[in-house]
Amino acid sequence: MSSGTDEVERGGRQLEARIKKAYGRSLAIREVDAGSCNACEVEVNALTNPIHDIERFGMHIVASPRHADMLLVTGPVTRNMKHALMQTYRAVPEPKIVIAMGACACSGGIFKDCYATTNGLDKLLPVDVYIPGCPPRPQAIIHGFMVALDKIMEKTRSGQLPPKETT
Repeated sequence: MSSGTDEVERGGRQLEARIKKAYGRSLAIREVDAGSCNACEVEVNALTNPIHDIERFGMHIVASPRHADMLLVTGPVTRNMKHALMQTYRAVPEPKIVIAMGACACSGGIFKDCYATTNGLDKLLPVDVYIPGCPPRPQAIIHGFMVALDKIMEKTRSGQLPPKETT
């Protein structure tokens, strides 16, 4: 195995342990493209390829926000996507994790101060974790997921959030 593959495997096993500790089951992710150039979506798709294969570590991309634990948002949040994003956010059950992925979701990126965007996801929603990059590498995305899981466990332990029911 190459060192890159070893790095993915190590990171994935750490991620799997944190998911099991936080939820006792798989982690469901709803990804929303809020007006991106699709570079971030390519990297999210790379997470499901045979090299990274996040499903083997207990993560699943889901079609319905009602089945999600985590909302992963890419893009600068265009005016045309704002309403759909807000509906999706409201449909994700509590406690939810919100991640801004990519420079555009983090701050507006190259579209900052454009009339058609919101200058970053945190102008609309409470963001738990920022994953910078244009686009971020799969390893950075996996690291961001681990940081998010640590935050949700910390909030649950401190009593800010009720524990997520496990099945």
